[in-house]
Amino acid sequence: MDTPLDIQAWRAIYRNMSEPFLLEEKLPTRDPFVLFDLWFRDVATHRELSFEELNAVCLSTVGRDSRPSSRMVLMKAYSTKGVSFYTNYDSRKGVQLSENPNASMLFYWPKVHRQIRIEGEVEKLPMEAAVAYWNSRPLASRIGSKASKQSTTIPDRQFLEDRKAELEKLAAEQGEEAISKPESWGGFILIPRYFEFWQGQSDRLHDRIVFEKDSDVWTLKRISP
Repeated sequence: MDTPLDIQAWRAIYRNMSEPFLLEEKLPTRDPFVLFDLWFRDVATHRELSFEELNAVCLSTVGRDSRPSSRMVLMKAYSTKGVSFYTNYDSRKGVQLSENPNASMLFYWPKVHRQIRIEGEVEKLPMEAAVAYWNSRPLASRIGSKASKQSTTIPDRQFLEDRKAELEKLAAEQGEEAISKPESWGGFILIPRYFEFWQGQSDRLHDRIVFEKDSDVWTLKRISP
């Protein structure tokens, strides 16, 4: 660490090849939900760019102590109501969201030089939706989630491996349905009041198009990079 890395040497010239600039007059829609869908579907077609979990999103929350925290989660669904994900309600993010429902999400897809920020409030999804999603998951994922009391302190890795082995034995003896959804595990939906569609430019004059909700009306504006 005595010699600092030359970060500047990593910079490269880049531009979105299909749409060099994000211009208001060329937007295919003025509905932020539809634009989100179009961008997400476009990213999904770029398998050659090695996107593995393109639904990965950085979720930021702030609890009662006013200290923000961020982590990657997987978006599991989106609609004209909002963006959904699942977690342990007793985890740090679950506790913070119970204390303060305001949250933000950041999707970043560097290979196409685009990102989307979404801000709003979360609500818990109905328990029947959580049960249905839990039961649709691969057995290994259900065992992994049930073995972990997320965000709690544990002595070592072996603690998790032992718990995993117990659950694998239970599933072998009693069937997969024995790995039922924990009471503390469920879903949230983030209901947007703010979208920002960002398209990067290598000269740092990035395009930033914002949709903000005022009452039931979405207003569009461009903000400076």
